[in-house]
Amino acid sequence: MYNTIKALRANGVIGINERNVKYVNALNPRKFLVRVDDKFLTKQIVAPAGIATPELYGVIKDARDMKRLPEFINHPDGFVIKPAQGSQGKGIIVVEGPLKGGWRLSSGRRIDLDTMKFQINNMLSGMYSLGGQPDKALIEYRVKFDDVFGKISYRGVPDIRVIVVKGIPVFGMLRLPTAESDGKANLHKGGVGCGVDLATGKTMRAMQHDQFIDIHPDTAHPLEDVQTPYWDDILLMAAKCYEVTELGYIGVDVVLDRDKGPMLLELNARPGISIQIANRRGLGFVLDKAMKLGDEKRTPEERVALAKTLSDTAPVKPAMIEPEAPQEQSS
Repeated sequence: MYNTIKALRANGVIGINERNVKYVNALNPRKFLVRVDDKFLTKQIVAPAGIATPELYGVIKDARDMKRLPEFINHPDGFVIKPAQGSQGKGIIVVEGPLKGGWRLSSGRRIDLDTMKFQINNMLSGMYSLGGQPDKALIEYRVKFDDVFGKISYRGVPDIRVIVVKGIPVFGMLRLPTAESDGKANLHKGGVGCGVDLATGKTMRAMQHDQFIDIHPDTAHPLEDVQTPYWDDILLMAAKCYEVTELGYIGVDVVLDRDKGPMLLELNARPGISIQIANRRGLGFVLDKAMKLGDEKRTPEERVALAKTLSDTAPVKPAMIEPEAPQEQSS
């Protein structure tokens, strides 16, 4: 065990405790955490910076708002209902369009209005929120799948996670839906994570359930060397989130819409460490570099250019990356 821990440290691999103490707690003032923990507030603060997000159709906070639900969901192209303070993709309802007497979910299953109201009431009660606090439900535009990832995705919409330290993007990962994840790009539910080269935007390596894989489990298509469109735009969007949140360590989740291009899905003040497994590289060395460079005043564009020079650390041996600890609490 001692030799394993020593080898992990030598390869820059960080654990949950180190992430929390050295980065999350040290760089994220508690008074600003609500800016990313509440997705409704996130939409409001990023808009002035020109960061696009899915259009908000309505907000349900109580029984009075629930009466407007038919109005909020009157969109034949579908919609998404999500808890404003949810995590790990819990409670999210993705509706593709109407069916006779109900609606069709992204998984292909059917949902009726009563079931939808029941799930929204669960959201309001805090069933899916951080800390179990009362919450609100957001109804918003359903992102239309950009088929650039069609061969390596099962239903649903993939997203891109970028970890940003003091405004400098340091690690990237493409998250892909699977049949097991019910069409959601969520690693905790069985989604696939692909490491992305920060300089080029191309996928490199992949994992599912913290195990290395080479092909998508449903499509059997190779996962390596797939180009992420709009990569520079995505990095710039991620870098800009530093100014608007005033948080020094965040995960920026971006989706690609076939008509609207990159859109910010959500921000996370406690991004998980499985991204190390997907990239087969420890975060430590790059984080140390970014911590030192991030104290200097730079524009978001300058920080993106700098980020591309930080991804020169060689991948570690697969055996040197441990599976993520089960107590992980981030999305």
